Amino acid sequence: MSDLESNVVVPRSELEARWAKCRRFLPEVAPQAGGMLCFSRLQIYYLSGSFVNGAVWLPLEGEPVLFVRKSCDRANIESSIKNIVSFRSFKDLAPLAKELGQPLTEVMGAETAGLTWQLGEMLTSRMSEYKFVPGDMVLALSRAVKSEWELEIMREVGHLHHTALFEVLPELIETGMSELEIAKYLWNIFFELGHEGHMRMQTFNEEIFLGHISAGDSGIYPSSFNGPLGLRGVHPVSPFMGSGDKFWEKGTPLSVDCGFVMEGYHTDKTQVYWSGPKSSIPKEVLDAQYFCQDMQAMAADLLYPGNIVSDVYAKVMEQAEKEGFTEGFMGIGECKVPFIGHGIGLTVDGFPPIAKGFDIPIEEGMVFALEPKQGIPGIGMVGVENTFEVTADGAECLTGDDYDIICIE
Repeated sequence: MSDLESNVVVPRSELEARWAKCRRFLPEVAPQAGGMLCFSRLQIYYLSGSFVNGAVWLPLEGEPVLFVRKSCDRANIESSIKNIVSFRSFKDLAPLAKELGQPLTEVMGAETAGLTWQLGEMLTSRMSEYKFVPGDMVLALSRAVKSEWELEIMREVGHLHHTALFEVLPELIETGMSELEIAKYLWNIFFELGHEGHMRMQTFNEEIFLGHISAGDSGIYPSSFNGPLGLRGVHPVSPFMGSGDKFWEKGTPLSVDCGFVMEGYHTDKTQVYWSGPKSSIPKEVLDAQYFCQDMQAMAADLLYPGNIVSDVYAKVMEQAEKEGFTEGFMGIGECKVPFIGHGIGLTVDGFPPIAKGFDIPIEEGMVFALEPKQGIPGIGMVGVENTFEVTADGAECLTGDDYDIICIE
């Protein structure tokens, strides 16, 4: 297999920086642990550069160990980790790590979200002499702050995302199209611009496919997805994209909330379109849209190094109440969500959410999707969503700088 090469390799320097971040946070999260053991493919990729089936042992010092079920050949092509070894059972991990000079420690931080209950019980039964403590926050904190290598990818993703929704799609859609027809146009645009197709969610059992295409009252249709924008979706078993039976009617909004991904990194953006001239938009709709744009601007101004994430949420919600938009803000009724944005990167729902209780300092290099939206009974949902990079001087939008409703006449 030595004549095969990977088309993209995560630089060794990038991996070493990721290991250093995890080692920085591990003593804070699990001070008794001597290292981290990770199982999900996405965390394996983050720490090794290869999306293989297996596990990664990251000790507090020295070279990590990449344990691989399938396939070692691929891992050796893609990853610069020096310790790559095949295994069949969890009981093999300890002797293999010891043989490679990086023995497992008596207490380990474990990526508990990376295993099902069934596999977790299997792990602890096969390795009963070891103690596992939750280490998921180590990975969340590490991934929250992006490197310049990651940010360069996300800036390009954001640029292409804006191009798709703001420049290209408006030329192709028209009144009378179904949500599903619009979704198909958008997929073609995305793929031509380099979208990889497969988007990821971090939350267990949460799924995503392209995003939400919501015409008219679809925007306030009950959604099982943890976001404010409602949608009918393709089918109850596939509540994604848009319905082939729901058509965009004249004098109604169309809300397109779709992610873009390249090289594993996502940006998130919502663009609202109106079927008809701007003069036909009711004042209630325009007021709600401008309110959401103001809330996005307010939140973006607060995305400054040293500010606290939960304070951003509190100030935006306080302002929404002052302006009389609490009802319908971030969803209607039971569909209202308790956040106004979220981290984003290798998953759409990255850490931390901009919500109550997340008393975490904002740092340069964090990336957030801000998504103030307003539900309007009988009409649908309007608002914005854009992806912002936190710099030393404040937040910079990666997904364009024009947030108004686009009118399709």
